Amino acid sequence: MDRRFLTVLGVSMLFALVATTVIYQMRGSASSTKQEAANQRDIVVATRPLGVGVMVKPPDVKIVKIAAEAFPKGAFSKVEDVLDRPVVSNVLLDEPILEGRLAAKGSGLGLAPTIPVGMRAVTVRVNDVAGVAGFVLPGMHVDVLVTGHPPSDANDMTTTVLQNILVLSAGQTMQPDTRGQAMPAPTVTLLATPDQAETLTLAGNDGRIQLILRNSSDQTIEKTPGRVVAELYNGHRAPPPAPAPATAAEKRPPRPRPAARPAPAPVVAAAPPPPPPPPPDQIIMIRGTQRTVETIPNNTKN
Repeated sequence: MDRRFLTVLGVSMLFALVATTVIYQMRGSASSTKQEAANQRDIVVATRPLGVGVMVKPPDVKIVKIAAEAFPKGAFSKVEDVLDRPVVSNVLLDEPILEGRLAAKGSGLGLAPTIPVGMRAVTVRVNDVAGVAGFVLPGMHVDVLVTGHPPSDANDMTTTVLQNILVLSAGQTMQPDTRGQAMPAPTVTLLATPDQAETLTLAGNDGRIQLILRNSSDQTIEKTPGRVVAELYNGHRAPPPAPAPATAAEKRPPRPRPAARPAPAPVVAAAPPPPPPPPPDQIIMIRGTQRTVETIPNNTKN
């Protein structure tokens, strides 16, 4: 057989093998691409960071592809489903828009959509001291102290009326400072229950409010007795409360006591009479037939 023919045949077979491999890879790649496309879903993501209170508009979102098994629960596939809905939780760049981060359409702008059902937003007036020098920022938790004059006490008193209260906004700002800087604000809006809202309103009208910053992870509720002015000096407690008013029976004048009888004069015992003098000594004298009795006087000295 001709060597030349064998060379041409070998080269032809080699080219056929290469062409077959290329065609097979192209068909496999196209099939894989179609399969991947079939396993992907559209998802709505943010084109820029969205803060609390922002109304979602068309330039704020876009559609991207994501694996169907990676599609998060609560995400959206259509832009129309998120438009004109206020944001209630911060959304980052290229982060999927979730149902829990948006309020219902038509719920309003600003702070109102961020208030959970059954809760209230209460605004209290503070100063640089009461507002912890401006470091009470949205998202933090505080305790509320009130200083006033109780009607049953003669001294001013400070007591903790509420604990672990969420701060919704500082002034008109609903976002914390990204650098952690202080944000002086004349008012602070707190999230409270209706009962707590009444307490805050009464405290703001009847006394002076002080906000105490606390760690947001600290959920402990402490029981404090409160403090009065007298305790600041030498550790003295406040004087005891005044006794209750006397009843009608206690107001009656006491009955007069009978006059005391004079004590009887002491009886002086009479002195006993002196003892009788001893009888005189007698001597019987016999002289012959005569018998006489002679008395000898006593020699007792007085």
